[in-house]
Amino acid sequence: VYIHALVRDEKGQKMSKSKGNIIDPLDLIEKYGCDALRFTLCALAAQGRDIKLAESRVEGYRNFATKLWNAARFCEMNECKPRVGFDPWRAELTLNRWILAKTAEAGDKVAQAVEAYRFNDAANAAYAFVWNSFCDWYLEFAKPIFNGSDEAAKAETRATTAWVLDQILHLLHPFMPFVTEELWEKMSQTREGRLIGARWPTHESALAAPEAEAEMDWVVRLISSIRSVRSEMNVPPGAKLSLRLKGASAVTKARLDIHLPLILTLARLDSATASDEDAPKGSVQVVVDEATAILPLAGHVDVAKEKARLEKEIARLADDIGKTEKKLSNPAFVERADPDVVVETRERLSDLAAAKGKLSEALERLKEM
Repeated sequence: VYIHALVRDEKGQKMSKSKGNIIDPLDLIEKYGCDALRFTLCALAAQGRDIKLAESRVEGYRNFATKLWNAARFCEMNECKPRVGFDPWRAELTLNRWILAKTAEAGDKVAQAVEAYRFNDAANAAYAFVWNSFCDWYLEFAKPIFNGSDEAAKAETRATTAWVLDQILHLLHPFMPFVTEELWEKMSQTREGRLIGARWPTHESALAAPEAEAEMDWVVRLISSIRSVRSEMNVPPGAKLSLRLKGASAVTKARLDIHLPLILTLARLDSATASDEDAPKGSVQVVVDEATAILPLAGHVDVAKEKARLEKEIARLADDIGKTEKKLSNPAFVERADPDVVVETRERLSDLAAAKGKLSEALERLKEM
């Protein structure tokens, strides 16, 4: 039996009829589903801290359950079915060895956290792996293979995808028993027994693939960096940019050649080359490992307008930072406020400073254009 901390409202207040802030779990279940509420409580159940329950968090984890369902539907549409005798240790494609290593890593994190009764760490580790590594990256990377003509690559990727999805259902089952049980039955009609009675998976270190992880993690970092620039600089979504990698090593050049189609599609580029030429006027530069990614933005961004927008947002953040610092420098607040409130205020200050730093970097890039 696990006895969790007190469940409070989203502001940290104790629930009571007089305050009118009682949250009826049955109402949340009716609106968002039992699995969403269960996952929320697990994700917030940090040891030694009360749970601040906000309906928006339950809604967010309902969306997570929906994303899992849609991912399973995508797998089904692409004929990713559990294959008897599939041996993940024999996967050959770099992409598949990468996701198998990530699966083993996530499985270890979840298992260790559950054994230590750190259910929030377990739930958050599973969430991060499923949402980011599997749904946002692996399935996107796998689409060209599913749509391609290489039958051997297609067969291995289908089997790998099905195997990883099975591991995901195992890892999420303690937190989302109903949706995972339904998907377990839906994804294969030949299973013996239900998920609740299946053996918990164990992953050996043999699934580790340092070279595959380094290669695919580089692709993720490059695409993420380009997307960040597009977002920070307010580049129109439909605009196709060109990328130049300056100072790239032989390894980086090889990775760029191998994964060029993926990079062009997911970063919305019309070209990407390795070149040591100087950046043209009106370019933004970001460092990705040893190389510098150069993105010419002339014709895509109104520099004066973007400078004004960034300066206004930086000023707003600076004002918020000043107010928060003043609050934290007040001994009366630090001594009398609820400890959780003090911690949250410090975290807010850290987030504000990080956001201001990011926008300041973007402004400096604009000034260099």
